[in-house]
Amino acid sequence: MKVLILAGGYGSRISEETILKPKPMLEIGENPILWHIMKYYSCYGFNEFIILLGYKGYLIKEYFVNYFIHNSDLTIDLTNNHIELHKNKSEGWKVTLLDTGLNTLTGGRVKRAQDFIKKERFMLTYGDGISDININELIKFHEKHKKTVTITAVKPEGRFGAIDIGEGNRILKFNEKPKGDGAWINGGYFVCEPKVLDYITEGDSTIFEKTPLENLANDGELFAYKHKGFWKPMDTQRDKNELVELWQKGKAPWKIW
Repeated sequence: MKVLILAGGYGSRISEETILKPKPMLEIGENPILWHIMKYYSCYGFNEFIILLGYKGYLIKEYFVNYFIHNSDLTIDLTNNHIELHKNKSEGWKVTLLDTGLNTLTGGRVKRAQDFIKKERFMLTYGDGISDININELIKFHEKHKKTVTITAVKPEGRFGAIDIGEGNRILKFNEKPKGDGAWINGGYFVCEPKVLDYITEGDSTIFEKTPLENLANDGELFAYKHKGFWKPMDTQRDKNELVELWQKGKAPWKIW
């Protein structure tokens, strides 16, 4: 099963870094968050990816074009530019890098991959969020309900600390990172039947999370897999710093390799 990854947005809410590179290329440790997402899927046996490019997509292309060499030991004979490869540590991935347009919206990007999807089931996620979701259980859930799309539903952390106040305004408890308002939200990590492409009808201006998903819900073709574990998007500089801190401390929940 192929994994489509949306990697074309501007990342305007973390513009201090995305002015130089697309958000999926922002690093956690020594590798971009895009690599972490792909590595996670790979641990479940999914090694064929379609990266849906847009903003500064050439940087993502350059990263993968040079990935093999950057992860190999090599000898270069400068007299004839002959390169002899030695130990290789690259991944066993097949990566399609698809330019889906600078201003194309999420649904339009997926639609542009139709020739690569063909008539096969596929997975879809965002290139700026990471989780410890059990991919095998997600797929089992999708196969059980036999509908068009499964969306992973998550409960995000609150953006601000919360305090419990008791009698006389005495603070009883301080929660640094409480859950939000308790609502389930779209966490990405979709499983889709090819029929979903028929719901993308507004060309490049289609927002996948709007008309297609709304119509799928109205038709009874959209189900939610509730994930209660770790999930975090890289929306802000603070988010990035927290992900980096988890990685550096060896506490990254998504590191299963």
